[in-house]
Amino acid sequence: MSTLPARAAAAQVAQQSLADRLDAINEFDREPVPPDRLQGPGSFIGLYAGEHLAGTEFVIGPLFVAHGVAARDLVLGLLVGNLLAVLSWAFITAPIATRTRLNLYWHLRKITGPNLLFVYNIVNALMFCFLAGSMISVAATAVGLPLGMAMPRLNDVYPNSVGWVLVVFLVGITVTALAILGFEKIAAAGQVASPWMFMVFVAAAVAVLPRLGVTSLGDFWRVASERIWTGVPAHGVAKFSFWHIMFFAWFCNMAMHIGMADMTVLRYAKRWQYGFLSACGMYLGHFVAWIASGILCAAALGDVAPGPIAYLGAGVTGAATVVIASWTTANPTLYRAGLALQTISPNWKRWKVTLVAGAVTTAAAIFPALMMRLLDFVALYGLILMPMGAVIFADFWLLPRLGLRQRFAEWKSLLFSWPAALTWVITLVACWAINAIWGLEIFFLGLPGWFIATVLYVGLSAIQQPAQLRAARAEA
Repeated sequence: MSTLPARAAAAQVAQQSLADRLDAINEFDREPVPPDRLQGPGSFIGLYAGEHLAGTEFVIGPLFVAHGVAARDLVLGLLVGNLLAVLSWAFITAPIATRTRLNLYWHLRKITGPNLLFVYNIVNALMFCFLAGSMISVAATAVGLPLGMAMPRLNDVYPNSVGWVLVVFLVGITVTALAILGFEKIAAAGQVASPWMFMVFVAAAVAVLPRLGVTSLGDFWRVASERIWTGVPAHGVAKFSFWHIMFFAWFCNMAMHIGMADMTVLRYAKRWQYGFLSACGMYLGHFVAWIASGILCAAALGDVAPGPIAYLGAGVTGAATVVIASWTTANPTLYRAGLALQTISPNWKRWKVTLVAGAVTTAAAIFPALMMRLLDFVALYGLILMPMGAVIFADFWLLPRLGLRQRFAEWKSLLFSWPAALTWVITLVACWAINAIWGLEIFFLGLPGWFIATVLYVGLSAIQQPAQLRAARAEA
């Protein structure tokens, strides 16, 4: 008889709907992460290594080959650029994330007001959906291999078969389901997958080196300079230099570090120093994996479809790596998109808005241009989101030192912060003008743009807060 209450409770749990169980997942969308939910370094090693050992590395490496970067420029550019990216996470993003414990969107709401945040979150969510969509496209090139599916080519914009659409749809469902499960499940997936993904990337590249003429370690640099990164771009493609590689490596994740999107994940870190763990992703993924995929591209005679070039180097294991690597990157990206949409639809649970974001992502992934023009897209999405990261930085660190009030919109219950809005718009216009007048390419615009945004927001905040400024001067 004593077991009846337990059986009744078990039956009640069994009868819970899937929606009820998903509703119970708490990702602290509108509140600080409590101390008992903070994560140790292992979670962030797994997250960053998994997220940046991505299927898209099989796209970016070949695109460097197509753009004719020289071997020396590639290696030096990746070493320096990835170091700058790690320092950006460690010294700009992580200290603010671990002090506020809020996700990007809820913290930004206190600065911008809900109306401006609404606009920002729509733009932000769309950018992250498109980025996750490129990951799904990459995975689809591997899933479609046993089906004999026609692969997209470098200049393809639209899907070239019904099979492509169906495979993208299947991959999109899987990625969305994993993103709904939340941060801890995503980090766990990265911890499991990243070690062997790295080994497959390296093994595949090593396996094809003899085809390129490498018979000993001493041959590698000669072959790399003569047959892989030759310094000669493909027809109709702009040539890349050291500066292109350095700035791309630094700013390909501009939205995440100086754009502050990774406040959303680093708020779970026990210490701000965990920002340095981004090096696991930068040097395993954005150094070793980009070099490895460039080698595979050269062995495949310029083929840039990720699935086939991975299969060339490591067979079925290589193709499986493309799929898993794409999922471990698309999942946290889609998770961020879901959080962005959740803050503008407060009556919806996060899993529901993540489901909507997944649908948008899957629809975008159907178009292979998102994958084949990834370099330009990554630079553009980071540039669009970057000014708000500068606003957060200035609001958190600079305004108090100048006697101005942080989170002025929250303090005054403002629905719309005009200093933040003007900073965003004027910065993007200034970047466009720099590109149009001086011809500075999109890969380089993030650096001047961030400083422009920081100065603008401080100056406009001083205009908005004359009383606070006068009081600060009087105290001085």
